[in-house]
Amino acid sequence: TYVKGLDMLGFKYEDRTQPFEGAAGVVHPLLAESVTQFQAQAYKELLPPAGPVNTEVVGEITPEVEEQAKRVKDYMNYQLTQVMKEYDPDMDQLLFYLPLSGSAFKKTYYDSLLLRPVSKFVSSEDCVVNYMATSLEDAVRITHVTKIDSNELRKQQVKGFYRDIEVNTGSVNTASDVIEKVDALQGVSNNTPQDDDDHFLLEMHVDADVPGFEDPNGVKLPYIITIDQFSTKVLAIRRNWAEQDPEKRRTNYFTHYKFLPGLGFYGFGLIHMLGGLSRTATSVLRQLIDAGTLANLPAGFKARGMRIRDQDEPLQPGEFRDVDVTGTSIKESLLPLPYKEPSQTLFALLGFCVDAGKSFAAIADMKMGEGNEQNPVGTTLALLERGTKVMSAIHKRLHYAQRLEFQLLARCIQMFLPPEYPYMVKGGNRTIKQSDFDERVDILPISNPNIFSMSQRVMLAQQQLQMAMANPSLHNLREAYRRVYQALDVDNIDALLKPDPGNPPPKSAATENSEGMRG
Repeated sequence: TYVKGLDMLGFKYEDRTQPFEGAAGVVHPLLAESVTQFQAQAYKELLPPAGPVNTEVVGEITPEVEEQAKRVKDYMNYQLTQVMKEYDPDMDQLLFYLPLSGSAFKKTYYDSLLLRPVSKFVSSEDCVVNYMATSLEDAVRITHVTKIDSNELRKQQVKGFYRDIEVNTGSVNTASDVIEKVDALQGVSNNTPQDDDDHFLLEMHVDADVPGFEDPNGVKLPYIITIDQFSTKVLAIRRNWAEQDPEKRRTNYFTHYKFLPGLGFYGFGLIHMLGGLSRTATSVLRQLIDAGTLANLPAGFKARGMRIRDQDEPLQPGEFRDVDVTGTSIKESLLPLPYKEPSQTLFALLGFCVDAGKSFAAIADMKMGEGNEQNPVGTTLALLERGTKVMSAIHKRLHYAQRLEFQLLARCIQMFLPPEYPYMVKGGNRTIKQSDFDERVDILPISNPNIFSMSQRVMLAQQQLQMAMANPSLHNLREAYRRVYQALDVDNIDALLKPDPGNPPPKSAATENSEGMRG
């Protein structure tokens, strides 16, 4: 379904010869528009310019813990926006890939060559699990298919990451239906020679009995076993549990992003849910265009005895040609086929299909009361909720997955990076970093799982301001206006708003008495 649905994106114009030469090959942009709208919306919410990480204090809130939470937030945002160069483009690609396939993965680990954490996008065809798996947590085998060239493999061997053994090179047929379709849409082909020095490595996260390291109770232990696919040689076997963990629980490196839950391990995307509507809209659109083409350039039958000069060349606009008619009029010698104009019924059907698809993908324009700002708050919020149910649920799944990814990143920072901040910090010296990453601070995305667009955020802020102005004695109007400006992403709000007067400064007794006498 995913492979067939990729044709519905309209990346390539189809040159058709049926039902006639030059028939319309256009693809309706319903699916492409839905995917692009979702990607743009999610990318802006999940990756704000200041950084995607927020922190929350678990337990009692003290000034020391608040300063610790701020240091953790600033440092992780610094890592993601400044140090981890691949995070932003990989997340951008993931958010475009996700609504198509329904599932996408991120692998978070410490790279021994880069000497820093890495969080890479892994497509669904490169992350293979056992058949019975329903989630990453209960999968007994997770295989990550990676491609690496001989020089990079040699670097890893010299560093001691892989065994220093000779690995034969050769071609391995790893082309799947998905890869072949993506190559065709991009206009590229795999013409690598048979002696290509690229290697396909299978990094398997499995429970296994490694000879010489068996568990005395006969329980298989978690390991990471890396195999070269062509030579079938084992390049590395690593313990995949914390050495101090008596339970020997498996360490996870993967995060599963889902668009819709699906029926099994993998999720469903817009291709699965809107593929039928997109095909129908494309078919109807092509029929309308073909009908217009045939109506504007009609064909028909000509009497055998009738002769027309240059009859093999089509008539140009404004051109008249000589015709030899034998005893009858031209009208009686020509019979055009009864091609009809484009059908209004087909046009209405096209509109219905497009509206149904946009309604599901939540990309229709929401008009809250047609500009009536006096709409009741309950009515506005009800309309907002009804129009955004699907997108709100998808955004909550992304928020949950990103939270798990940040927890894996925090573990890498705690275990592998130097125990001091690379810059001066407030509230302690630079070596306080090692104790900052503990269980007292919960790391989560800065995005709000209930709000996924700027228009929604502005709408709620305006309703809050409307309620505050209705009863100003119970509300802080300055804070209400401040939240509206925050929703609008206005810079330097304090310079725009008057300073908060707060409590009046103390006065002398003589001044108070004189002001009291004057009323």
